[in-house]
Amino acid sequence: MLKVLCGCVWWVGMTFGAMAHATSVVFLNPGMSTEAFWVSYAQFMQAAAKDLGLDLRVRYSERDPQNTLQQAREALQGPQRPDYLVLVNEQYIAPQILRMAQGSTVKLLIVNNALTPDQAQLLDAGKYPNLLGSMVANDEEGGYLMFTELLRQYGPVPAGTTLDVLAFSGAKNTPTAQLREQGLQRALREHPQVHLRQLVYGEWKRERAFEQAIQMFKRYPRTALVWSANDEMALGAMQALKASGRTPGKDVLFSAVNSSPDVLRARLDGQLSALVAGHFTVGGWAMVLLHDDARGVDIQRHGGRERQVKLFQVIAEPQAQRLLDRAGREGEGVDFRALSAQGKPAAYQYPFSMQSVLH
Repeated sequence: MLKVLCGCVWWVGMTFGAMAHATSVVFLNPGMSTEAFWVSYAQFMQAAAKDLGLDLRVRYSERDPQNTLQQAREALQGPQRPDYLVLVNEQYIAPQILRMAQGSTVKLLIVNNALTPDQAQLLDAGKYPNLLGSMVANDEEGGYLMFTELLRQYGPVPAGTTLDVLAFSGAKNTPTAQLREQGLQRALREHPQVHLRQLVYGEWKRERAFEQAIQMFKRYPRTALVWSANDEMALGAMQALKASGRTPGKDVLFSAVNSSPDVLRARLDGQLSALVAGHFTVGGWAMVLLHDDARGVDIQRHGGRERQVKLFQVIAEPQAQRLLDRAGREGEGVDFRALSAQGKPAAYQYPFSMQSVLH
């Protein structure tokens, strides 16, 4: 059973004795407690934690990095320190938390946004023996896949003509946003007839993207394609197109990342032409790693210290319907224990993928 108290999500229902001995994990969730992606992300983590017998506590920053730092301080220096702290390098915040963790017995794992190469060089990861490493999705490939699928949906571009594209990236100081942009730029280099007219930073927010798109559609009336680094910005841009009297999926084709109910419905009704998803599972797979580490498994032998998992895939209508049917029940039917490396051969590699979710 789930309870939400003071912005935290707890699993309750285990006996006190079981709770006392369970491996404890705190996840510093950088999103809003009402934000579809980060809520579904936490739900998938909770499903994994329950299956694996972990005591998981999720704390939302409400998109305020100062909240994240305070929550990290409480976890690392407070009276009830967890065995593990899971964090996201959103807005480049990880180095401050790593420095805060020096001398602590808490082990750390970074998910979704790893340390940048510059951060890793400046920090010298060897100084932080409690850092288990990182696990991220293939964000560059996700940005690339999304745009190439958008072009496929559009169809052949007649010789001698060009297509105008608008792009909405996330937060500028977020590795995930930068990598997805790099994927977009790679796709653009392969298709010189497609012209990127403007890229803006929508900060992952629907309202901000709506306001930006209102002006951009006026400035670039020949826009044919819109690329968005998440679902909220895509939905905001689609709303702006409707306000101009045009129809998403007909007059302009849109793409997005994520699998919120709103964007899945937009994919099913044809307003959204291209969708990629999969990275909402990273936190759940991280629970498998922590479960194994707590039981003495050398998790680095089964995939290394810095992991990039190929999670993004194009979501066609059947997959969109399956994800929509399971909305609010993320992780249902996934056997997380079966993914453990405990008792497996030395050559075993964790088989993390969206297929475990979409089966």
